[in-house]
Amino acid sequence: MSIGETLAKERQQAGLSVTQVSLQTRIRETVIRGMEADDFSTCGGNFYARGHIRSISRVIGIDPEPLVSEFDATHGGAPQPVSAVSAFEPEQPVAFRERRSPNWSAAMALALALVVIYGIVQVIGHGGGREHRTAQQVAGTPAASPRAPAGVPPKKSDPVVAAPRKTVELAVQARRTTWVSVQGDKGKVLFNGILREGERKRWTSKKKISIVVGVGGGVRMTVNGKDIGAPGKGRGVQRMDFGRGDPKTA
Repeated sequence: MSIGETLAKERQQAGLSVTQVSLQTRIRETVIRGMEADDFSTCGGNFYARGHIRSISRVIGIDPEPLVSEFDATHGGAPQPVSAVSAFEPEQPVAFRERRSPNWSAAMALALALVVIYGIVQVIGHGGGREHRTAQQVAGTPAASPRAPAGVPPKKSDPVVAAPRKTVELAVQARRTTWVSVQGDKGKVLFNGILREGERKRWTSKKKISIVVGVGGGVRMTVNGKDIGAPGKGRGVQRMDFGRGDPKTA
């Protein structure tokens, strides 16, 4: 009795259908039917055929080894054991490329060539290597002013325009003891009293300062930073008003 006939007979005696054997072994039904007809070509090779014989034999309840031995006898014999060395050793030796050390001489020569090329480009870009000299001013010597065109008289420098004042300032120094009254904007009293000889006072207002001196020539005044002396010498009481633009005359 052949292998396929044995498998079919034992399956039937076990009361199993091809479908039930297929579900338990996870082998396709077409493969099982082929094996029962002694057609092992659908198994995918002798290795898988041996495995299928063992799986089906266990499910239908028979010893698989006699069937496997019969299969090997009719299909070229059992596979020969393979040593671990031969299993992992390649049939042809693999050639490994020798790692070469970097060629530092060639790298240095290339770097030097790049430096030379860069220098040539710099020389050409600055006028073909001609020497350019820049006149430098010697420390301590004044810079030469540009000359005016011939026949054109030199311009006189424009007068400096002073910035307009924002306040009125009055400073006094008593030459002798005298009475003084000083008022700012809108009659605001800034001082009203006696100044002793040699005493100094200073007042500031936004728009106007008015001063009354009991004795003419008794005080020396400075208006907006300009000394106007001691007004009213020997002429009694003196009344004066000063604004931002005063004194208008010396």
